[in-house]
Amino acid sequence: MAENRYISQSELERQKRIADTVYRENSGRDLTFFVETFGCQMNVRDSETIKGELVELGYAEAFSKEEADLILFNTCCVRDHAEKRLMGNIGALKELKDAKPGMIIGICGCMMQQEGMAKKLLKRFPHVSLIFGTNVLYRLPEMLQSVMNGERIAVTDRAEDAIAEGLPQLRDNPRSAFVNIMYGCNNFCSYCIVPYVRGRERSRTPKDIRDEVVSLVKSGITEITLLGQNVNSYGNDGTAQMTFAQLLTYVSDVPGLKRLRFMSSHPKDLNDDVMKAIAALPNVCHHVHLPVQSGNDEVLKKMNRRYTRERYLSIIRKLRETVPDIEFTTDIIVGFPGETEEAFLDTMSLVEEVGFAAAFTFAYSPRQGTVAAKSPDQIPEAVKKRRLQELNALQAKKTVENNQKYLGFEGEVLVEGCDMRGEDAMLYGKYQNFKMVYFPGDPSLMNRYVNVRVLKTNKNSLLGEMIDE
Repeated sequence: MAENRYISQSELERQKRIADTVYRENSGRDLTFFVETFGCQMNVRDSETIKGELVELGYAEAFSKEEADLILFNTCCVRDHAEKRLMGNIGALKELKDAKPGMIIGICGCMMQQEGMAKKLLKRFPHVSLIFGTNVLYRLPEMLQSVMNGERIAVTDRAEDAIAEGLPQLRDNPRSAFVNIMYGCNNFCSYCIVPYVRGRERSRTPKDIRDEVVSLVKSGITEITLLGQNVNSYGNDGTAQMTFAQLLTYVSDVPGLKRLRFMSSHPKDLNDDVMKAIAALPNVCHHVHLPVQSGNDEVLKKMNRRYTRERYLSIIRKLRETVPDIEFTTDIIVGFPGETEEAFLDTMSLVEEVGFAAAFTFAYSPRQGTVAAKSPDQIPEAVKKRRLQELNALQAKKTVENNQKYLGFEGEVLVEGCDMRGEDAMLYGKYQNFKMVYFPGDPSLMNRYVNVRVLKTNKNSLLGEMIDE
């Protein structure tokens, strides 16, 4: 593997020495941090790394912004809504910064990789002193040291799209964990900014991935989700010498790993080998998040998705034949430039035909720098809003229909949480195919596996009872 695919060990050791220095400087000061994360699972995973680094720099996690000595916003740039939320959050911190002059406020993540964004934010928000992008997390010790010395800095280098292994982590979830198998994206969907801000695809080595999974399972984690912008193209950069289907087999036999999930899949790359792996490997979960985005071939072509409606439906049919209890979730965009009413109705009919367990639906949001943002055929906001409402109403109906087939179903659930809003504690968790079920139980069962029978359904979830202790 080419050496420049990875941050050198000497550079990582240099950052560790800086971290040790910062830790000594912070010793005895009882400093705390608060990280707020916007966006997808990749950002959640990045925040775990950031938190781990901050602990090594002498900080402890705070419960609120008001308590913190350092506040970091880990940003998303996929949709306009996240950007607006961020601006409001940063502006609201000016008074807090005035009251606590020593507080450090920083912004990181995908949005910072957008051209001109870092410079714009430093100018607009004088109380922000630290900005960095997605590809330089390993340099946090050095960057924070500079800020502690009175500098205002922005580091968004694109020349450093390399993988840094072995960074510290602080994971909040004692039962489940995300594991990156690759970074970046090569697809260039015409509406999407991700390839521009996260760079080209870089696959981690199978050994690094498996070693991380082994370490997590030894720590008590029993459910792993493999992450990538498009997991099905794992290894296509020629560095991993293993396909995604082979990686699933390689990782699935880690002793003690009960559940193995993955997301997201791109329909153009989900092949028969992956389908066979899902069917054959006992701990690979029977759930696929398969973003369709549109049910119309012309819109799919304009989106540069590189599959047709029929190709997508054929994948659904084949997976259901291979894995009868499989469940599908998806992403859908309405109001894409040039989407006619007939094209929108094609999306509605696809949703009706597939019967997704759930769908994440969005009105198209132009992203500066993408091909679609330059299209003259933008759809009026009122039309996008109306189409989104109609799509959501249909998906709500399909979710209810999907839930009905689970009446009387019995299966193993990993207990994820406890809802104490009613008189009795209601535990909740997912079957291995991602269906959520609520049931009465003792909070001591958190993070354990229990068998649950479904008794009733509601709009978005299942209601059941434990059938053993």
